Amino acid sequence: MQVSEVMSSGVLSAAPGDSVRSVVIHMLSRHCGAIPVIEPDARIVGIVSVRDIMLPMYPKLGEYIHDNVGTRDFLAMEEGYDRVLTMRVDQVMTRNPLVLSPDTPVLEAASWMGVKNFRRMPVARDGKLVGMVSIGDINRGLFFARIGG
Repeated sequence: MQVSEVMSSGVLSAAPGDSVRSVVIHMLSRHCGAIPVIEPDARIVGIVSVRDIMLPMYPKLGEYIHDNVGTRDFLAMEEGYDRVLTMRVDQVMTRNPLVLSPDTPVLEAASWMGVKNFRRMPVARDGKLVGMVSIGDINRGLFFARIGG
């Protein structure tokens, strides 16, 4: 079984200059945890996940080492969320993400997800976005292939 058999096509994407706020709205409305970031020609340049959006609120290791009391003010960190929402996608996205081909075997894709601790990955042909695949898509595809559903 190949990724093309289980992936979602026509996926929601973002542009590097989009606001994080708009991406969060799309994520919440579509119940998805990551959105590929593409250029106008559909070339994948990044991916933005819920984790990417949350990370700017957390203290950096150096900040924690120099102020391990102030960096534990989690209520103050929450105030930083408004600032994150005003950022651009290219300020928080993961650049040059690992991308699968539609011809990738699903268990190879699942293996990459396990090794890298990803729940979903973009799928591209010739560098251009054609879909997304999640570990749930792979599980569902394998299950239904085995029970004849």
